[in-house]
Amino acid sequence: MDLLEYQGKQLFARHGLDVSAGKAVTSVEEAVVAAEQVGYPVVVKAQVLIGGRGKAGGVKLAANPEETREHAGKILGLDIRGHIVHKLWIEHASDIATEYYASVLLDRSAKQPLVIFSTEGGVEIEQIAEESPEKLVRHHVDSLKGLSRQEALQIAIDGGADDDVREGVADALVALYEVWDKEDATLAEINPLIVTPERQVKALDAKVSLDGNALFRHPENQDLSDTENEDPIERKAKEQGVQYVKLDGNIGILGNGAGLVMSTLDVVAQAGGQPANFLDAGGGSDAEKVKQAVELILANDAVKAVLFNIFGGITRCDEVAKGLIAAFGEIKPAVPFVVRLDGTNDVQGRTLLEEAKLPNVHSASTMNEAAEKVVELAKQTEGAGA
Repeated sequence: MDLLEYQGKQLFARHGLDVSAGKAVTSVEEAVVAAEQVGYPVVVKAQVLIGGRGKAGGVKLAANPEETREHAGKILGLDIRGHIVHKLWIEHASDIATEYYASVLLDRSAKQPLVIFSTEGGVEIEQIAEESPEKLVRHHVDSLKGLSRQEALQIAIDGGADDDVREGVADALVALYEVWDKEDATLAEINPLIVTPERQVKALDAKVSLDGNALFRHPENQDLSDTENEDPIERKAKEQGVQYVKLDGNIGILGNGAGLVMSTLDVVAQAGGQPANFLDAGGGSDAEKVKQAVELILANDAVKAVLFNIFGGITRCDEVAKGLIAAFGEIKPAVPFVVRLDGTNDVQGRTLLEEAKLPNVHSASTMNEAAEKVVELAKQTEGAGA
């Protein structure tokens, strides 16, 4: 779960990182009041889960109420690469002497937490790695011990932080690691981590991703999400307890089990198709859940064909067939379906589908056959629509 900048800063402050005073607002009038409260000059910042806000006109400096009103009015409702601005962060402007970069993430290849630090802050990490690789420090951390103060200080030294702020940088790194560890984050990033003219080290921005599977341990973080810009289909799936991720293709995918669904996506791609979604119906899916899954898939207008790939274990193939029959009775899909049923009660499931004589439903006996068939049907539907 990705957090907005101000939400990330709230987590930072909770763990002792120094951040500027600010307030989140949703209207121009609230922005003017907030600016008076935090003190001029202020920065009016769009709160969206996408980079490049400044270049898109989503970050503006205001020296008085008139400028705050003008900037807030222009930024609210702004479309930044498909993300509509519904919320602003009004922050007291900071004087900047130097910009650094710091982050903590999981290095999956090393199976260890990784701390990254650079004195080349304010730009994308990929650009730092390309243009100034010698200024990028990567330090793996023993997850059982955590990041020690001495390790953090050595990272600051190795990274070339100014002598008089190395202690402050070390404190920031220790706090950032604590955010990553204690909040079950997958990424905690500060870009830039600034040094003020008074030699104070502060987090000027925040990029935090939390592990959604660990939210049960953090009830205080449950509502930290950008619901206004969340895809409505994904939001509905979440409410129904269905694992659904919208993709850019035109072939709807349903499977039972994350591994099977991922394999199905790969096989469809290898057959020349483009999956429109990841949808894991889960183990033990009954007819009602299958019907809900069909509704979710077809809610995406880009879908031109659908592939059901079911390997029945806990999930019974006859229940999947009943769910598909119920969905066709209520929704009456206009796109073709390819269904592969294998495993528990697969014969009964296939028999049910044959007897139902559902229009434009095709059966397949193997995953490869199903993928090739659904890709062919999607192209035909796309061509007919054109």
